[in-house]
Amino acid sequence: MHPAFSVIFLTTLIGVGQGLFLALFTAQSYSVFGLLPAQDGATFYAPGSLLALAFLGGGLVASFFHLGHPERAWRAASQWRTSWLSREVIVLPVFIGAVAAYAASHWFGWRPVVASLPSGVAVDASLALGTAASLLAFALFGCTAMIYACLRFLREWHSPLTVVNYVLLGGASGFSLAAWFADAAAPALEGFFAGWALILTALGLITRSAALWRNARLPQRSNLQTAIGVKHPQIAQKAQGFTGGSFNTREYFHGRTPAFLRRLRWAFLLAAFVAPLLLLAAGQSAAAFLVQYAGLLAERWCFFAEARHPQNLYYQSAA
Repeated sequence: MHPAFSVIFLTTLIGVGQGLFLALFTAQSYSVFGLLPAQDGATFYAPGSLLALAFLGGGLVASFFHLGHPERAWRAASQWRTSWLSREVIVLPVFIGAVAAYAASHWFGWRPVVASLPSGVAVDASLALGTAASLLAFALFGCTAMIYACLRFLREWHSPLTVVNYVLLGGASGFSLAAWFADAAAPALEGFFAGWALILTALGLITRSAALWRNARLPQRSNLQTAIGVKHPQIAQKAQGFTGGSFNTREYFHGRTPAFLRRLRWAFLLAAFVAPLLLLAAGQSAAAFLVQYAGLLAERWCFFAEARHPQNLYYQSAA
């Protein structure tokens, strides 16, 4: 497939925003039970949530560059019963609204107690909003990943590993950013966020490597014979049938060589996983996030490029 940079930025930016919010709410939840030092909502949770909103908003803006007619974007939500894309279009703004409400709750100090746990722990409005937003974050991960994982004919994507990797990579980048943010706003929490970023990045390295291993060994169900409906055992394609390019050759093939793809795979494995692990372990959370995000851009490009569309069997001479 031909990777669209609008979708690359959409998926990576909202992944960071989701992961950062989950990191913030995890820290608040731990502090409620006395496992982490409590932080002031107006100086930590509210600014952190606004940072998450900035990434989510950036992803939303990037998505409009993928539309032929942005003024008709609202129609994308109309097929929510059958389309994961429509569900993503619905869940994303709802999640943004929930994060904004969570930020406002901390910023204005609006935290009335809404319930009490059997242990006597009070659940205030910010915790209730954070719980709802966390569920929406995971729902958004699922919707985004299933847009690709549900496509049976693209076997490189049609795997549970697609969903797992979207969750882990978004979580890893979000917790890395949280460690950088905590370095300036709440140093006592930097180690907590960095520790979880290390765990999620290591898990992401395992599952993404597993996906690469799986995809490299997938047998092709189609061949030249099935592509053109000819059963002769020896077929050699000499031309694509016309002299210029077409929508099919532009949108369904990336045009890069296998050697380029191999180099880029090693590059994103180093930048998105190995280097951040080393930098986080060394306490360099800012560098870890920046390098990791650059690596995730390359990873997402490879994710789209490695999907071998069956139609390329017919147009492979042009490819």
